[in-house]
Amino acid sequence: MQVRRGFASDNNSGIHPEILTAIKEANKGHCIAYGDDPLTLSAIDVFKKHFGNEIEVFFVFNGTASNVLSLKASLRSYHAVICAQTSHLNVDECGAPEHFAGCKLLSIPSENGKIYPEQIEPFLELCGNEHHSQPRVISITQATELGTVYTLEELKALSGFAHENGLFLHMDGARLCNAAASLNLGLSEISGKAGVDVLSFGGTKNGMMLGEAVVFFNRELAKDFKYIRKHGMQLFSKMRFVSAQFIAFLEDGLWLKNARHANSMAQLLARKLEGIPGCEITQRVEANAVFLRIPPQCIEPLKQEYFFYVWDNDRSIIRLMTSFDTEEEEIEGLVNLLKRLIQKHHV
Repeated sequence: MQVRRGFASDNNSGIHPEILTAIKEANKGHCIAYGDDPLTLSAIDVFKKHFGNEIEVFFVFNGTASNVLSLKASLRSYHAVICAQTSHLNVDECGAPEHFAGCKLLSIPSENGKIYPEQIEPFLELCGNEHHSQPRVISITQATELGTVYTLEELKALSGFAHENGLFLHMDGARLCNAAASLNLGLSEISGKAGVDVLSFGGTKNGMMLGEAVVFFNRELAKDFKYIRKHGMQLFSKMRFVSAQFIAFLEDGLWLKNARHANSMAQLLARKLEGIPGCEITQRVEANAVFLRIPPQCIEPLKQEYFFYVWDNDRSIIRLMTSFDTEEEEIEGLVNLLKRLIQKHHV
């Protein structure tokens, strides 16, 4: 198989060697299934060291499940979730929130991937009106789908607004590690301690093979989650192989090392792209994503050599994602090829 690397997604990266070693070490002997094994108990302890002793944590297979099932635990079918128009919930879950959680999504246009209390406030007019879905959850993404990062002050403003109005705050933390590295804050500081009620915590984009976690800071929401997880087909029989990954990921700082590297590669990429004629970085580079407007005639030739996604065809904006294993040589190659293509097309 030809090895081809690129900038399409941090999901495209491989598995960190330390994670593979942890899986191999877990593959010894027999263990009780469905999470009653020593590795899973140890993994829960590791989560409590990072997020606090009062949490409830449950492991699932993937990010869609962690988002959808955490919402299902917070909702009834007549409830609504307020989210950014660009959110993964709204764009990339194939209708799973509506189907499995039975909820309505109320999306807010966002230029930078973030939403703010003043944008959410008009939806409160729906509260108490029996003809409308009732707002119940505000869902945000950290880091956002546009590579931006909510500051601690922004998070506290959102959680305060939510709780003052009887709403819960859900966080899609598929790239929470990248956000924490960007802000130089701990995982708990920008989630539970900032007022988040339930967190979908991801490791797959940052070096793990599979497995995500649903972390409840509001434990009342977790009381039926073991049934919701099973009903949602997300109870992993050989749980130890997910748990072993999370131990290796969280215990000795691998999560932070990987995230810092991915973020630093995005910063390097942005610096090298700045000033190239005909190109414009369209979002602040705060995590591991670079959104770049390039001449439209350069897109297809560039894609022949490097994987990436076109984010906005009309405006010729592409998304370039860096990963824990991105190398400087790959960045040099992409940038140099783009410069040659621009020169060739006389942009």
